[in-house]
Amino acid sequence: MDSSVLTTLEFHKVRTMLAAATGSVLGREVAEALAPVSDASDVEWRLEETQEAFDLLAAAAIVPLGGIRDIRGHLQRADLGAVLEPPDFVAIASTLYAARRMKQFFADLTDPAPRLEETAAAIAVFRNLENAIEDTVSDQGAVLDSASPELARIRREIRVTQGRVKEKLDHIIHSGEYQKLLQDAIVTMRGDRYVIPVKQEYRHAFPGIVHDQSASGATVFIEPMAVVNLNNDLKQLMAAEINEVERILRRLTAQVAAAAGQLLETCRALGQIDFAFAKARLALNMNAVRPLLNTAGYVNLRRARHPLIPAEIVVPIDVRVGKEFHVLVITGPNTGGKTVTLKTVGLFALMTQAGLFIPAASQSEMPVFANVYADIGDEQSIEQSLSTFSAHMTNLVRILGRVAAADLVLIDEIGAGTDPDEGAALAMSILEYLHKRGTRVIATTHYSELKTFAYARHGIENASVEFDVQTLRPTYRLQIGMPGSSKAFLISQRLGLDGAIVARAQELIDEDYAEFDKVLTALEEQKKTFADRQEEVLLLQREGEELRRSLAKEKESLAEKKKQIIDKAQSEAERVLRQARAEAEAVIADLKAKFASETMRERQQAIDGARRRLAAGLSSVRALGEDEGEEREQGLPVTAGALVPGAKVYVTTLGQKGTVLAVTGDEATVQMGIMKLNVPLANCRLIEPASAPQENRGRAGVDLAKAQQASRAVDIRGQTVEEAEQALDKFIDDAILAGLGEIIVIHGKGTGALKKGVRAYLKAHRAVREIRIGEIGEGGDGVTVARLK
Repeated sequence: MDSSVLTTLEFHKVRTMLAAATGSVLGREVAEALAPVSDASDVEWRLEETQEAFDLLAAAAIVPLGGIRDIRGHLQRADLGAVLEPPDFVAIASTLYAARRMKQFFADLTDPAPRLEETAAAIAVFRNLENAIEDTVSDQGAVLDSASPELARIRREIRVTQGRVKEKLDHIIHSGEYQKLLQDAIVTMRGDRYVIPVKQEYRHAFPGIVHDQSASGATVFIEPMAVVNLNNDLKQLMAAEINEVERILRRLTAQVAAAAGQLLETCRALGQIDFAFAKARLALNMNAVRPLLNTAGYVNLRRARHPLIPAEIVVPIDVRVGKEFHVLVITGPNTGGKTVTLKTVGLFALMTQAGLFIPAASQSEMPVFANVYADIGDEQSIEQSLSTFSAHMTNLVRILGRVAAADLVLIDEIGAGTDPDEGAALAMSILEYLHKRGTRVIATTHYSELKTFAYARHGIENASVEFDVQTLRPTYRLQIGMPGSSKAFLISQRLGLDGAIVARAQELIDEDYAEFDKVLTALEEQKKTFADRQEEVLLLQREGEELRRSLAKEKESLAEKKKQIIDKAQSEAERVLRQARAEAEAVIADLKAKFASETMRERQQAIDGARRRLAAGLSSVRALGEDEGEEREQGLPVTAGALVPGAKVYVTTLGQKGTVLAVTGDEATVQMGIMKLNVPLANCRLIEPASAPQENRGRAGVDLAKAQQASRAVDIRGQTVEEAEQALDKFIDDAILAGLGEIIVIHGKGTGALKKGVRAYLKAHRAVREIRIGEIGEGGDGVTVARLK
């Protein structure tokens, strides 16, 4: 890969963004060294690695990347025989802990991530070394007393000796004999020796060894003779402590040195894993997708966004090259986005071949190029006596000497900087040469000759950046298949150039060129109009599809409501039939008792009473049957004259009833619940005319049902288990008498004590067949549903 193109296309800025997404120095180094590759299998492997990390992050997995330190320098020093310091061991212990967590993370994965798992396989776990460091060095980098029994003994004696020294010194500074000799009644240290500040004039009156004096000379710091021996002992103990600490650290360093090779490999694996998740985080931050690789050498980018332009201002573009045509010539006004298009395609090629996702829409496709070349920007050099044209031509000569069929070439303002006729001829010759080589090329230009050249050559296509003639501003959208105008006159006028000058320039321009420019402008306006209309059509299609889905959902909802109504009616019918059966059995039992003991007259009275009771029950059953018949009734076919607003109809296609609001031709507007629909008259069946009065059929049955109705649900929230059992016992009896087959007990969730007690009681109840937890629509776990025997 040509190294200069990385700078030209600003790939280093993408690397900087990637490095910022890493969590360790190890991962940052890998990110900063990232470079594109040209091997298709290597590119596929890199993209798969990014995909695995992306999927883990998208699944909200908490990846244990914290605590990874750069310990390679410590390992090298340990391997060379140097003794590591306590802070070095803190860093090593942190990395060992991070490595162990990372190893466990991949061991616990449920979804396969073969490439990351292959990298994680190189991570070594040193639990013994980790424990040894934790037992020796604190998190603050101090050697612990528990590091060895000898160190614990020495430090204990140091504390005892220090206590004795301070005790004697405290006695001296508070002694009346020495009060007037002291400058201050304090104890301080000079050179690891405890001393007392004494006035200069009393230095000979205070027995001890002088260790220092103040800057003014008014105070001398004397070590009293009473603590000299104790201070000597303390000095020896501190020296012994240093020796013991060094011995402990040397022993621990030897353990680290023994594992240095594996630890270096572990660091490499941790850095690579950190780098992989940095790629995934960068993709999430850029809202990027994985490009689809193809072997046919074509680019097909959908809604591509340059990653270095802020997301709130970048304009997505669609670019394709390499399939129908190999060379794309982009024309249009300055600042219209031509160069950004070049850089977007080139940078996407580099990102893809580096294993990064690209900020574009899904299904965007990229090939693997052998090389990417770019001639973008003004590279004139005064020192090298190179003009703009010479600088561009020098670069193009270098590119043309290396280019091959599997390469991508990006040329900005091809042939610019010299005589327009000669420059255009050179540009056409270069493009023709690259086309014959089979190279994928995108070039920008202002030369009109190149627009006609692209029209006349198979495999070379025109494109332009859109310009809004109303606002006189570019829209930055790329239009493939249509050349663009430079809009020099319009842009100059917008920038403030005198109108007379612009008008004179338009007079001086060649007539053929002016006519060609007018044609291009007209074509651009027509294409924009067609694009706007197409967008409107697509919007209407989406709205129609959304309406269709909404109606289908509403139909499904209505069907479900119908099923619920029928189920409820069947349940009510079963209840009434059970009640009638129970009433009949009671009547029979009563008659048997009367016939056994009463007179003939009393028997006759009992028979008449039984007849009345049976007639009342039969009336209730008949009324219910009539209501069910009405639910199933679909009525008769209707005509426009037979329907008036207010009539009740049955819509056969939806299986629902509704009220007629209006009749227009062969359609009727029907209100069904919250929906108003236009329904063909052929799909309507008249149930009840608008003028017909509401009948009072089934009143006796309904009144009887209300008199005998019992609620299916009981709310016992806030009661104790004992209170709930009493309430449930009565409620179940009432439900059985009412003929209910199922009851709902509302106990809530709370602490769970009431729920547990209620379910245990219901399971053991003689009248309960089975229980279940309530559905989501019934109240979920806060409700228990019991089926009665």
